[in-house]
Amino acid sequence: MNRNTRTLIVVLVALVAASAAAWGTLQAIRSIPVRQVEVPHTFVVAAAHTIPTGARLTPADVKLIPWPERAQVPGSFSKIEAVIERGVLTQVFENEPITESKLASLEGGAGLPPTIPPGMRAISVRVNEVVGVAGFVTPGTHVDVFCTLKQGPDDATRVVVSNVQVLTAGTRYDQDKAKGGEPIPSSVVTLLLTPEDASRVVLASNEGQIMLALRNPLDTELTSRVGTRAANLFNDVPAPAPRVESRPRVAEKPVVAPPPPPPPPPKRYSVEAIRAAKRTEEVIK
Repeated sequence: MNRNTRTLIVVLVALVAASAAAWGTLQAIRSIPVRQVEVPHTFVVAAAHTIPTGARLTPADVKLIPWPERAQVPGSFSKIEAVIERGVLTQVFENEPITESKLASLEGGAGLPPTIPPGMRAISVRVNEVVGVAGFVTPGTHVDVFCTLKQGPDDATRVVVSNVQVLTAGTRYDQDKAKGGEPIPSSVVTLLLTPEDASRVVLASNEGQIMLALRNPLDTELTSRVGTRAANLFNDVPAPAPRVESRPRVAEKPVVAPPPPPPPPPKRYSVEAIRAAKRTEEVIK
């Protein structure tokens, strides 16, 4: 047996031994029983299904789920009776723990009123497909309210209020996030405003025509209230040339030049003469 043959046999034996050892180790690991370590937990009240904003909770809407004791959710509930008959302020998804901040007080009831923060007002305005940005003005979005006043040549458009939250769109209150923000055709939109801004919107809707402008949710800068007047709408267009009316030509009188002024008198020279002790001045013509 030559040297190369012996080397090949040693390599094959080593591969077989390594494979057998790996297979034996894998079988030994698989045969180890699974050890379950019990983590201390407690039970919290969670949503049994997706609950829309404004809904009144019933026993069928909630359930108890185990929750790690070390990771307690602040404001959560451990008894179902503590959340029954309370209104939901913000949408709660399935299996999401229900907290105190997401519920209205028991006396506050359900629906839209408990969702209005203190000091704010909810006011509805009439819209159509154009005013409502083709139905994309949905609950939770933010808009600017524009108003156009019809005053003849002094027509003007300006921003009445800026960065206003939309509470409702039509008869639907909750925004169905499962539809991916699909448009909601509606004829009425409810806005969340301060009392001062609410009075401005009411006056604008009565005195002129309002229009809603949809905003990016990350854009929180207030829109300038400098408006645009009809007289300044085409300032960048050059003004037309003035119209020259054709009139009959009238013969103009010839202009007569005035006569030249008379020449100045000739200058006279004087000579001083001294005769003896007498001094005289003589004029030379």
